[in-house]
Order: sequence, then C-alpha cells, then structure tokens
Amino acid sequence: MNKLALLCALALASCTTASPTVEPIPGSITYGGQPRTKLTKSPIGSTLSHDFSMGDGRRAYETYRIAPDRSLILLNRVIMSDVPPDR
Repeated sequence: MNKLALLCALALASCTTASPTVEPIPGSITYGGQPRTKLTKSPIGSTLSHDFSMGDGRRAYETYRIAPDRSLILLNRVIMSDVPPDR
C-alpha cells in the first residue's frame, strides 16, 4: 500500500494548472513582435478579437488581452475550416 501512495503522490506532483502559451503564427498581430503602435484608448485588461485566413482553406480566430504596458497578450486561437462541409 505504501508503494501505491508513493506512486499517487508522484503522479500528482507532476500535474500543473498552468495553461500552455499560444504562440503567434503568420497572420497573428504579434507574429514577428509587438505592433509598433499601442492601443492607448482601450482599457488595460480588455480583450480584442482578430481573425484571418490561413491561406489553406482554414480561418484562425484569435483573442488578445491588453497588458498594463499596452502590449498584446495572445490568449486563445481557434482554427476552423473556411469552407462549409458538403451536404
């Protein structure tokens, strides 16, 4: 029974609650670095959406948050087909 408790403890110790970061891809606002202009009128902490065609029949939908230094943090990306399925 002690071995089982030790294995459970080791398994739980390897768990993490941190979510993986979303990396920019070509077409993302922050791909290649932060934009030169800052969003000065938008409140810090507010979010904005950005969508673009990936050029291969898919569309990317991204969500960004405005950080206290006015940089953009990429929070989420969803990639969907640009073409509706055949019926």
